[in-house]
Amino acid sequence: MRKRLRSHIRLARYVFYKETLIDIKEHFWTFLGSFLGIGFIGFINSKYISANDNLFLIGSFGASCVLIYGIINSPLAQPRNLIGGHVLCAFVGVTVHQLIPNEVWLASALSVSLSIVLMQITKTLHPPGGATALIANIGSEKIKNLGYLYVLSPVLSGVLILLLVALVFNNVNSHRNYPKNKKWYMIWKRRYR
Repeated sequence: MRKRLRSHIRLARYVFYKETLIDIKEHFWTFLGSFLGIGFIGFINSKYISANDNLFLIGSFGASCVLIYGIINSPLAQPRNLIGGHVLCAFVGVTVHQLIPNEVWLASALSVSLSIVLMQITKTLHPPGGATALIANIGSEKIKNLGYLYVLSPVLSGVLILLLVALVFNNVNSHRNYPKNKKWYMIWKRRYR
């Protein structure tokens, strides 16, 4: 019993230590990227829309920041997943809301479930996309009134801003490489440099 308890403690200590200890430089670049990504979207929002409307800032962008700035090598954080997941889920969320406008519980559940399955089928799985679909159904009246415009703005425009910031700040440091597959970058570099 004692031996088993020690092995569990050792395993827990290893997991806790290994998963939480990251180079301080990683913390800096994660903070800077996520701050500038969300900050830039918020700045655009504050210049063009009144402070109470916050249409460009949706909650799922915060979760995307965790992935694209915090765990950049995850398959779920790659550009295809980021853009495809959010756009697909926004489209599904709006479509379901249009079809079932008065039953929020049903529209919400259906939006999230369909979004997950479609992301799996299209290989664009991005967990914050589920929240994007949900926001299309439970968001403010202004979000709901956007209809399919919600897919383009705030979703697509916001995701593109987050991606551009990620491409810059995740590649400034030699220890960070984003996206994980850089074939497209090497092709571009050979052609245009």
